[in-house]
Amino acid sequence: MTAHRVVVLALDGVYPFELGIPSRVFGSAGGRYEVLTCSADGGPVATNSDFSVTVGHGPEVLATADTVVLPPFDLQRLTRELPPKAGEALAAVPSGARIVSICTGAFVLAAAGRLDGRPATTHWALADLFRSWYPRVVLDPDVLFVDDGDILTSAGAASGVDVCLHVVRKDHGAAVANEVARACVVPPWRDGGQAQYIRRPVPEESANGTSATRQWALERLDEPLSLAELAAHARMSVRTFARRFTEEVGTSPGRWLIQRRVDRARHLLETTDLPVDDIATQVGFATGTSLREHLHATIGVTPVAYRRTFRGVA
Repeated sequence: MTAHRVVVLALDGVYPFELGIPSRVFGSAGGRYEVLTCSADGGPVATNSDFSVTVGHGPEVLATADTVVLPPFDLQRLTRELPPKAGEALAAVPSGARIVSICTGAFVLAAAGRLDGRPATTHWALADLFRSWYPRVVLDPDVLFVDDGDILTSAGAASGVDVCLHVVRKDHGAAVANEVARACVVPPWRDGGQAQYIRRPVPEESANGTSATRQWALERLDEPLSLAELAAHARMSVRTFARRFTEEVGTSPGRWLIQRRVDRARHLLETTDLPVDDIATQVGFATGTSLREHLHATIGVTPVAYRRTFRGVA
């Protein structure tokens, strides 16, 4: 099997942590990916810290990429116009290649016109600046990442891990992505639609939080689990529980439960031969029809098509 080539384009001012995310995540996928790092001119790259990095390749490797990753770079280096060297480098990317940006990397794609008319995200603190510079981009600053097919954009720092794991999951299924997450000691899944950690009042961690109830619910996904039951377990009123849950997780209890059930169903579709109706029962959907509807709403395919795709990959 030929490894999928991921080329990481490091621009001056790059953040070292995010620069290493693609290699760490894709490099943990059992040889399924080959990760190369390049600069726009083949020379050393200044980071946003007090050191520079020497990369192994020049921009010519971008022409061989299956996926290109743009890590973020220092805010002081942001300009509305695309730096000439960055523009030349992006021009070398094949038309069929997938492009992934992390945080301020979306500014490069927007400046190149790659995001015009398309949904995208970036760090929430830069949303106003991004909109003023690139009004033709459909910006959603409240999510961790946006998957628009051949272009994926993500928010700050750790969301780079989320989007890279999402790519692994798309390419090879949840089982492989879970193994990669375990190797990297990170959560295997945070929904792209989950809210960014935007500056807003945050509830203090206490016995009155919803974390214990979320864990309790995950162990009982096959049960109906009404909002009233969740609130009762947390020893809160329904109204208080719903408010605190949304503050802590970034989405409503109902949406969170549906997503967790869909996640569990996807795992069972990939790893078992159970009939769709049996999987629906195990994950808490009333009928196979309900599972089909929720799976289609989430990823746009039927259970049979999903299983055929990922069992075929396996």
